[in-house]
Amino acid sequence: MVEYVVPGNIDDRILERGARILADGGLLGLPTDTSWSLVCSFQSKEGIKRLRRLSGERDERHFTLLCADISQFGEFCGMDNSRFRIIKRLSPGPYVFILRTLLGTEKALGLRRREIGIRIPGHPVPLNLIKTLGQPLYAITAKRGMSAGAPTPEEPDAGEPGQEDALPPIPEEELFEGGWEMDDIPDLDLILDPGEEQMRIFSTILDLTGDEIRLVRQGAGVWPA
Repeated sequence: MVEYVVPGNIDDRILERGARILADGGLLGLPTDTSWSLVCSFQSKEGIKRLRRLSGERDERHFTLLCADISQFGEFCGMDNSRFRIIKRLSPGPYVFILRTLLGTEKALGLRRREIGIRIPGHPVPLNLIKTLGQPLYAITAKRGMSAGAPTPEEPDAGEPGQEDALPPIPEEELFEGGWEMDDIPDLDLILDPGEEQMRIFSTILDLTGDEIRLVRQGAGVWPA
């Protein structure tokens, strides 16, 4: 079901409805400052299970914890002053930061390694939904291959030689433009649609777990910035 919203003045009743769906283990489709995302509540085991099943992704770097501000990061990740300054300078925006998790975070999300991607999106819809829910969202980019009856997409190129561990770009044709296009995605409970087409772009992923910043995927965010 599609619910149309005005990004600068979102009806509180719509946000509260979305928050209730998430709290009950539901999945939502919503815009970000890059492409469309599918989200569940960070604290809903059922929601996380449904999101993982729908996405079909095994690589956990495809999943992101969406937060409303940097203060929420401290609940899940370790972060020193240098990392804090980098994130503050680039947020909100089209950047995902991979950080080491604190004890318990990987268990809560069923992660196989002690790191997670975190992002503050530069779009009022997810930011207001996070504030209404009172907790971060667990998210993945919405792709056409998730729609019912969609053909299996071809595997993208692995990237440049020497970048075997990098995540390849998502093919532009796999990304949605309009919210209504996600109506065919099974198990999706609600779509929050501002009625505007989204740019078919993806986020830049930066790995901050080591001594040096490592580019995992080049996207909309400029790097080096």
